[in-house]
Amino acid sequence: MKNFVEELKWRGMLAQMMPGTEELLQKEMVTAYLGTDPTADSLHIGHLCGIMMLRHLQHCGHRPVILVGGATGMIGDPSGKSQERNLLNDETRCQCSLDGEQLRLDERLHLP
Repeated sequence: MKNFVEELKWRGMLAQMMPGTEELLQKEMVTAYLGTDPTADSLHIGHLCGIMMLRHLQHCGHRPVILVGGATGMIGDPSGKSQERNLLNDETRCQCSLDGEQLRLDERLHLP
């Protein structure tokens, strides 16, 4: 199995980690997830780092999981970062972007 931690270090993508992480990743297959907001019209540069981490994790023999929606989709992302987020209902949530995000993520991660 390829060493995930060494891969991230080589790419300059690792600043710190919890003790024992590298040993665990070398010992067994792990599952990692990334949550994404389905209210956005599409994936953007802000998603790139997390998606790339999961892609490298997958190349090292581990299992990536993408979570789209759920509680994140009910809260959404406000345009002004200083204001409180308003709870969205089914009518105001952009449900149509779920299918598009799923397709784009499947292409990058080859999800089962």
